[in-house]
Amino acid sequence: MSAPPPLYFPPLSTCTVAVIGLGYVGLPLAACFSNTKICARSSMPLQRRVIGFDINSHRVKELLQCFDRTRELTVEELENALEGGLELSVSSSDLAAADVFIVTVPTPIDSAKRPELTSLRKASIQVGHALKERALTKKESQAIVIYESTVYPGATEEECVPLLEKHSGFELNQGFVVGYSPERLVPGDKDHSFSKITKVTSASTSEAGVWVDDFYASVVKAGTYLAQSIKVAEASKVIENTQRDLNIALVNELAMIFDLMQIDTRDVLAAARTKWNFLPFEPGLVGGHCIGVDPYYLTHKAEQLGYNPQVVLSGRRINDGLASW
Repeated sequence: MSAPPPLYFPPLSTCTVAVIGLGYVGLPLAACFSNTKICARSSMPLQRRVIGFDINSHRVKELLQCFDRTRELTVEELENALEGGLELSVSSSDLAAADVFIVTVPTPIDSAKRPELTSLRKASIQVGHALKERALTKKESQAIVIYESTVYPGATEEECVPLLEKHSGFELNQGFVVGYSPERLVPGDKDHSFSKITKVTSASTSEAGVWVDDFYASVVKAGTYLAQSIKVAEASKVIENTQRDLNIALVNELAMIFDLMQIDTRDVLAAARTKWNFLPFEPGLVGGHCIGVDPYYLTHKAEQLGYNPQVVLSGRRINDGLASW
C-alpha cells in the first residue's frame, strides 16, 4: 500500500486566521492581520479571513460597538478593523474554518506565585476540537497553531501539544504543526505597536518555522527573527522582563541605601549617567502584566529541574517589598 501524500501548508496570502483571546495582545494583533492587505515582505496582495474569538460575550459585544476597554485601539482603529473584514465571535464552532490558530490568552501567576495555565489549557482543548472539525473539510493541508502567551521554556510542548493531540486525534506534525511567537507589547505604549516590534518566531519543524516566520513578516514592518527552537523563543520572552525586573530591583535597593546615607538617588543617577555605558534605570514600583510575573515562570521551571534561583528571586523580593518601604 502506498503512503498517503504529504500534507501541505495553507497558502500564506489567503489562509484563514483565528485569534483566540481578544485582550490587550490579541485584539491589536487581529486588527493588524485584518487591516494589512499588502505583504510587508513581498508587497504581494493579502486576502485573508480573520476571526477574532473570545469566550467573554460582553467583551465581544463592546468591541462590535467599537469600544475597547483596554484602550489599545481607538474607536477609529476598531471601525477600520471591522470594515477591513475582522469577524468577532463567541462561538467555538467558528474556529473550525481556520488554517492558523493564534492563542493569546492570559497566563498569570496564582497566590503562591506559580504559573496559572488554566486559560492556556482550555484554549488548547478548544483548538484541538477545532482541528478535528477542520479536518473534515480541509484534509490536504496542515493547520498551524501558534502560541503567543508567556510561558516557561518547554510549556508549549509539555502542556499544550498533548492537549491538542488528545482532542484533535492527530499527532504533532501529522495534521498540525505548532509555533511559538512571544508577545512583546507594552500596554499603553502607542510608539511600539504590534507591527513596529521585531517578532521572534519558532515552530515544531524547520519547514513550519519558515512558514510561521513568513506569516508574521507579512504584517510586521519591523521584521522577524526565527529562533532555533520553540524553547529558545519561550526563554527569550521570560528573560526580557526578568532582566528589566532585576535592573529595577538594583536601583530600588540602591535607593534604600542612599536614603540611609541621606543622599538623593536622583542626583546620584544623574551623575552616573554621564558615563556612556551606564544603564539609565529608575527606581520605582513594578507592576503590570509581565515584569512582575514572567520571572516566576522562569524560576518555576528551574526549580522543577532542581536548581534554586538566587539572583532572580532576590530581585523579585526587593521589588515586591518596595511598596511597604
